[in-house]
Amino acid sequence: MRWMAAVTAMLLASCAPLDTPARAPGLEASLPPMRTFAAAGSSIPLRPNSEIARDFLDLSFQMESGRTLPALTRFEGPISVRVTGAVPATLPGDLSALLGRLRREAGIDIALTNGDTASITVVAIPSATLQRAVPRAACFVVPRVSSWEEFMAVRRSPQVDWTTLTRRDRAAIFVPSDVAPQEIRDCLHEELAQAIGPLNDLYRLPDSVFNDDNIHAVLTGFDMLVLRAYYAPELQNGLSRTQVSRRLPGLLARLNPAGEAGGRSRATSTSRDWVEAMQTALSPGTAPASRRQAAATAIGMARAFGWSGAREGFANYAYGRLLVGYDSPGAYTAFVASANAYAQSSLMRIHSAHVAVQLAAFALQSGDATRVLALVDPAIPVAAEHENAALLATLLMFRAEALEMLGRDAEARAVRLDSYGWARYGFGSDVNVLAREREVGGLRPSPRL
Repeated sequence: MRWMAAVTAMLLASCAPLDTPARAPGLEASLPPMRTFAAAGSSIPLRPNSEIARDFLDLSFQMESGRTLPALTRFEGPISVRVTGAVPATLPGDLSALLGRLRREAGIDIALTNGDTASITVVAIPSATLQRAVPRAACFVVPRVSSWEEFMAVRRSPQVDWTTLTRRDRAAIFVPSDVAPQEIRDCLHEELAQAIGPLNDLYRLPDSVFNDDNIHAVLTGFDMLVLRAYYAPELQNGLSRTQVSRRLPGLLARLNPAGEAGGRSRATSTSRDWVEAMQTALSPGTAPASRRQAAATAIGMARAFGWSGAREGFANYAYGRLLVGYDSPGAYTAFVASANAYAQSSLMRIHSAHVAVQLAAFALQSGDATRVLALVDPAIPVAAEHENAALLATLLMFRAEALEMLGRDAEARAVRLDSYGWARYGFGSDVNVLAREREVGGLRPSPRL
């Protein structure tokens, strides 16, 4: 389930209302057409198979809630997918691209159908309707149903309990119909992956959408390897964790021979106390002081356990976001700590790109245009590579402001125009695009004339 409360795409000034006046935006009379990413694939995972095997087992035999799954379950035979509801214009194309990747990269027999029934039904509904039923969820997947009405009728019954499955026959993915195209696409990637594969999320993963930090927008090479293994002939419905663990080494050696060169797994389990602290920190309905304390607790626990990397970085990132507008020096310190944690591995370049936005906001506020460029320029190609249009647009907006401050007006205009096309995909409506542009520009020490 993709959470609404994730802070990864937020801007330093985003706690302010979107209609807060900052300065005249100076936009073109009309925004350029929406830009989208060309069909792409993912690179192979860069971690040892011994580590990936541990991740596979923890992803496949546990729920996000911590409940244990007794057996592996998956679809048998070809998987059909249909779309119903108030379908946004961008959804069919994004879904088709995703299914194509699953066929090519994960070797899964999955395709769209125009029939009245399907293995998986994607249901597009208004976000308010979705959130009334499942608060804080941006989107989610449910077994043994094919419509919203069917889900509402059985949502408190064992029929939608994943732990009662012995095999998967049908499922429904509920996505919002009235949000930005990127948010819908991100939901499709995560929820479809969970509909056909592992159901858990692990905060320790640096290279996966199976992580509640929501840093990765689209399925990665690690995710495709996990799904390919999930549907490999060596595995079947009903296998226990022990049985799967015995088959994984040979299976991963066959699918990912490069991973055999790595060492032993260094992964450590994440305690439920840490997960609950992060959930509190990310809960918008919780009192701000409680959220800050929860994030600080998560940082302390990570330090005590000796965790580094994704968990350390995200805890500090969340804490920094919660200190914005309350303790600016503390927020900056937290973002620097987050950047240092993410810099430990090239697997977390996209994480570092998110932090670059926050640090660039401080640099822009101080009038240091050169520092802004030093932060955003390396992050821009990373955001593009990871197909995150919202992040890419925001980075480009920062670059445009910095260029203008340096007197490079023609370059600034070209970069700003480029940012609008990506922003239309990343943020949706023109109102949201213009609001984000105002937020970024409003950080400058003096208004642009």
